[in-house]
Amino acid sequence: MNLDSFKQNSKTSFLAELYSKLEKEEAEVKKMAESDPSFVELSKDELESIVAQKESLMTQMKEIVAKDFAEEEFPNEIILEVRAGAGGDEAALFAEKLATMYRRYAERRGWTARVLEEAKNSLGGYKEASFEIKGKGVYKDLRYESGVHRIQRVPATEKSGRVHTSTASVAILPIRKKTKIEINPADIEMEFSRSGGAGGQNVNKVETAVRLIHKPTGIDAKCTSERSQSANREKAMQVLQAKLDVAHQEAEAKKHSAERKDLVGTADRSEKIRTYNILQDRITDHRLKESWHNIENIFAGDMDAIIESLQERSAGKGISSGEGGEVEGDSE
Repeated sequence: MNLDSFKQNSKTSFLAELYSKLEKEEAEVKKMAESDPSFVELSKDELESIVAQKESLMTQMKEIVAKDFAEEEFPNEIILEVRAGAGGDEAALFAEKLATMYRRYAERRGWTARVLEEAKNSLGGYKEASFEIKGKGVYKDLRYESGVHRIQRVPATEKSGRVHTSTASVAILPIRKKTKIEINPADIEMEFSRSGGAGGQNVNKVETAVRLIHKPTGIDAKCTSERSQSANREKAMQVLQAKLDVAHQEAEAKKHSAERKDLVGTADRSEKIRTYNILQDRITDHRLKESWHNIENIFAGDMDAIIESLQERSAGKGISSGEGGEVEGDSE
């Protein structure tokens, strides 16, 4: 980056101005030294001091910009969505189990997680739900969780002991400060309804829940967690913006499909990424072709080994995205 770029950045503009003043001082000292040979020796220490100060300022500006770039690439705030897939009530129970797993992992990491919207079935499972998670490294660690998750188990209601396969989809939506997608207010349709669940009379009797629909794409976002309609509308808009950004990224990734084999995943929510086999106490990630045991510990939030493997393979590239081969006992 040149000095003009630093001057245009609000976080580095003050330092850039100081740098410019030092440049002028440096030019003046050099000019004096050229016009008066007796001043050459006297100016030596002053010039060295100016150069050192310039170097320090430049280092500070580069560090600030690098930090901003890192935060933009890996923001510290995400929206996590879970949605029941194939499998009826079992799929909803699995979706709730996944949501609990991520929330417990967030607790272990010292992140904050709160519900934005949830729709439950009669058994307490999630038909769909969304959560806001904030904390250092949250997107960097969870960005590869988007996709279809599959569970194989014998439901408690299954008398014959037959193994059922259910699915749930997960979407990790980063909340970025800068966005490439501008939303035209005229393209937004807004719906209001009463929020369900806990929250007191205000939540149940006033239409505070907000659902926004982006008419050109059909993508929607809903928020019921806040006590006021305006607060829910603001949060829903943030979620909608994140969804549109991810949809744009997915579309771009598909344009460059030849590069997919070099990535861990493309955040494509239709991609089956992992199978949880309860009977064999095994979780298999199909992109890594790697398995882990102690499922209950992992469901309790002990996901470190999985996250670390994804990070390592991502850094090394050369990993196929999409489904890997089936492992024994993991057929549809």
